Amino acid sequence: MEIKLTVNGVTRSDEVEPRLLLIHYLRETLDLRAANIGCDTTSCGACTVLLDGESVKSCTVLAVQANGRSVTTAEGLVAADGTMSVVQQAFRENHGLQCGFCTPGMVMASTGLLAENPHPSEQEVREGLEGNFCRCTGYHNIVRSVLAAAEKLSGGSSSAGTSSAGSSSTDETGVLA
Repeated sequence: MEIKLTVNGVTRSDEVEPRLLLIHYLRETLDLRAANIGCDTTSCGACTVLLDGESVKSCTVLAVQANGRSVTTAEGLVAADGTMSVVQQAFRENHGLQCGFCTPGMVMASTGLLAENPHPSEQEVREGLEGNFCRCTGYHNIVRSVLAAAEKLSGGSSSAGTSSAGSSSTDETGVLA
């Protein structure tokens, strides 16, 4: 079955099996490896991507369901010059990662959360990330990272998520527009 979708600002057209999961399409067909396969049951969130700007677990979405839609992976948050998005920078600056396996999913879920709720409380961040597991940390630095990104985004003091990438541009959370 042929699908046509936009992935990280680039229009793609590929033949896929109707049963192919979006996570496998991203990793195997497009060689985008940031989204990880952790559980295949929606339990861990390591495969989280944005589908039309909304945070979804790509292990439960068929590639054909993404037909005609826009997918953003953690790779798509980085500008062409290598500048990280505000959320990615906040994770780096606030030590919101340990081994790194869950980090792309956490960053994508956080990016989606901040797009929906630009001024979350600590409790709202914790609730917003409930479906994403980190086996290394107590989530303190992850929550701190999201709150720092929210503060930076609301203060307008950072241009990291809004730099241009060729003809593509990113919105304030770092998602390709």
